[in-house]
Amino acid sequence: MNDSTKFTRLPTTDAERDDPDRATREAVLDFWDDRFGVPPATFEEHTFWERGKGKLWVYRGEPPSPVDVEALGMTFLRTRQEHWKPTLEAVQRFGAHATDCVIHLSEGEAEAFVAGHDQELDWDGDWGYLLVTHDLAGRREPVGVGLYVYGELRSQVPKGRRREL
Repeated sequence: MNDSTKFTRLPTTDAERDDPDRATREAVLDFWDDRFGVPPATFEEHTFWERGKGKLWVYRGEPPSPVDVEALGMTFLRTRQEHWKPTLEAVQRFGAHATDCVIHLSEGEAEAFVAGHDQELDWDGDWGYLLVTHDLAGRREPVGVGLYVYGELRSQVPKGRRREL
């Protein structure tokens, strides 16, 4: 049973979990691979932890489980909702490995996105959460998570992280 006051390591497979609604390491790796094309080997040195219901964290290393601390690694993924949602931090850290469901924005589009504005854009891929990239210092870099539905890219940049550039 997951304790909302402690970080508990995700079970590796379905066979190892007690709660059928709880994510597994295998499911997390499959999600990143299937949705974004991020190879499972990207997370080889990382462990996944849950605190609360569906709030996943990623940590590079192997602390004991459960862990009674306020924070561990970085927030990574929200899983106990209809569609799993990667965090801004996860996308910025691991999004460079993505090959699928990545939308690249022009300078003006990226500025609007980072400011938290929704915008009508053409996208011929799957609807849902996308990794958003923009050219920074001559390289394509992940800047955040967008939700694409009905021809509109909705910025998922948290209010406290939005910037007018």
